[in-house]
Amino acid sequence: MKNVTLLILFIAGLSTNVFSAKVDTVEVHSAAMRKNIKTVIIRPEVNSGPAPTLYLLHGYSGNYSNWVNNAPYIKKLVDFYGYNVVCPDGGFNSWYWDIDGDNNYQYETFISKELVEFVEKNYSVRAGREARAITGLSMGGHGALYLAIRHQDVFGAAGSTAGGIDIRPFPNNWDMADRLGTYANNREAWDKHTVIELIHLIQPGNLQLIIDCGTGDFFYDVNVKFHEQLTYMNIPHTFISMPGKHNFDYWAKSIQVQMAYFDDFFRS
Repeated sequence: MKNVTLLILFIAGLSTNVFSAKVDTVEVHSAAMRKNIKTVIIRPEVNSGPAPTLYLLHGYSGNYSNWVNNAPYIKKLVDFYGYNVVCPDGGFNSWYWDIDGDNNYQYETFISKELVEFVEKNYSVRAGREARAITGLSMGGHGALYLAIRHQDVFGAAGSTAGGIDIRPFPNNWDMADRLGTYANNREAWDKHTVIELIHLIQPGNLQLIIDCGTGDFFYDVNVKFHEQLTYMNIPHTFISMPGKHNFDYWAKSIQVQMAYFDDFFRS
């Protein structure tokens, strides 16, 4: 906890500097969903060559602009670390899944394939899994881990802040039953779409992970269980718990820690 606090205070000291990261709002076409998806792309002001990219996902009922509007300090972090941050729109309640037979919900394909291809075709970014990471908050924390575990050829590191890492304790919440059917009648589908049941797919040493959650968050217990399960299965990871609830007061602090973690990943 002391190290985390010192890190936040150190980064906060940057506020005396002037930063002007470049922020684009673009529309990325998804062939899988037959529509354009709005996406915010934040780039360092100083272009010193192709840089890595962090894909940053929003939560339930959010949109592409949440991070840059509610945690505007992220622009300073982009300039400080020198890598790109991409915030796609994940829909109101997609949970970043592909749903068979529903063209409106193919967000796994969009994020892990179509969006990555768009960014690397249209911007000066480094390619390869060692130059790509993904994280997010709440529904986006679930989505980031879900996508990274299922696409370890695409992402080399992943994170989650206050993520819904196990959706099964919440069968009547956040429209998930609209995508998967009721939990009582579709338990196999829920198991396949919840992150905590995908741990066995993680190749040893292949995916760097950071998970954090506020101690007053309603997702805290499932995050602790995920941490314990990773530990039991000898999967290296960083787990951080700090005082906080399920809100942007916490997430704005968390992103400072997470971006420092991914900077270390990219540099290594």
